[in-house]
Amino acid sequence: MSARALVAPTLIRGLLSLLSVVAAAAHAAPVQLEELTWTELRQRVAGGATTVLLPVGGTEQNGPHMVLGKHNFRVKWLATRIAEQLGNAIVAPVLAYVPEGAIHPPTEHMRWPGTISVSGSAFEATLEGAARSFRQHGFCQVVLLGDSGNYRASLDRVAGKLNAEWKASACRVHPLPEYYRAASVDFAAALKAQGFTAAEIGRHAGLADTAMMLAVDAAQVRAEALARSVDADGVSGDPRRATVTLGQPALAHIVDRSVAAIRTATAKTP
Repeated sequence: MSARALVAPTLIRGLLSLLSVVAAAAHAAPVQLEELTWTELRQRVAGGATTVLLPVGGTEQNGPHMVLGKHNFRVKWLATRIAEQLGNAIVAPVLAYVPEGAIHPPTEHMRWPGTISVSGSAFEATLEGAARSFRQHGFCQVVLLGDSGNYRASLDRVAGKLNAEWKASACRVHPLPEYYRAASVDFAAALKAQGFTAAEIGRHAGLADTAMMLAVDAAQVRAEALARSVDADGVSGDPRRATVTLGQPALAHIVDRSVAAIRTATAKTP
């Protein structure tokens, strides 16, 4: 038998396998709200998808080595995996406009180009309007996934206000502190257990942040800029030893912890 005769069946089998994967992906039910038509969404809600995840990110400087949209990339990726595991959830569009400091004169992250800041009142009004919209359309469990610690108090305030208003119903807003705790406190503890120092782990754009971003999408980290990101303006920590391998367990933990917390919280609602 010729070499050509041996190769042809292999190519055909490979093509068939690829086509089956593409077909399966095409038929997989999307979890992103913005990828659905309104009639498709209505059917999903009627079928029991009454939990909506609102990913809250932020557009801010992340040192010379990491893109401004770090929080947005990360929270969308995580929200998608959380929704897939829950099985009854839809992911709303990422809220990328959050409080990042005074605009003029600039404070906090606004001191670096590219950061976008809105007032706390505007941010909370947006959260509230989104939650009310979700409830109007049949989502009874609204979960706020806050990827940054800067606005935790705002998430709590909005949830408290709406839960007090909706107390006669089974609908609730969940600010889900477990999500942020898993990404920050838990991951830092895991890195310390592996021998990394607090100075390396950092609070912003250091080892922890960079490792998670590499695991989500390595293209959003500029490897050539890592060396000059140590002790650079806008960086707390040392990102040079960050790897995909370090970030992957952290992402899995965030997903698992969030899924468990959501299931617990929604089971308690009357």
